[in-house]
Amino acid sequence: MKRLLLLLILSFGLGSCADPENQYYTGRSLEVDLFQASTYAYKGKVEFKELVGGSLELSLRLDGAKSNTGDAFPAHLHFGSYDQVDAPIAQVLNPVSSSKLASSTSLGPLSDGRNLKFDDLTAFDGHIKIHLANEGPDYSVILVAGNLGPKSKADFDPNQVAICGKTY
Repeated sequence: MKRLLLLLILSFGLGSCADPENQYYTGRSLEVDLFQASTYAYKGKVEFKELVGGSLELSLRLDGAKSNTGDAFPAHLHFGSYDQVDAPIAQVLNPVSSSKLASSTSLGPLSDGRNLKFDDLTAFDGHIKIHLANEGPDYSVILVAGNLGPKSKADFDPNQVAICGKTY
């Protein structure tokens, strides 16, 4: 009887240690590289994770120098390629913390009204840009950039990164 009780307690304990992330995510994810786009030594990754219900979470991670200033780097999801001048902003993303070099955004409807789904990612003509600052001359400094969708595997040329206008 004591063994049965011990077995039940262990089974319950192990079952309650299930990964809570599994409750929110379907297990489908896609990761794309972000490339150094200025003299600042940063590179990064964007990861799309499908949430239960079909929406997406977009996570940004940078590799580079961390700061304790509390600053944040503005980030945007754009339509078109990173070399497209004044590429429309599809969604303003949560800024990347300069101390953690990471951020996460639950994507809502894009600026054109559609909802981006996981199955759309491989065909989505878009890109990510992370800026040095939210305004002033440092806004034109793009720390990292990278194309998404079919152009994500194309060679990256930091000299071709277009500055985006503030249209949000």
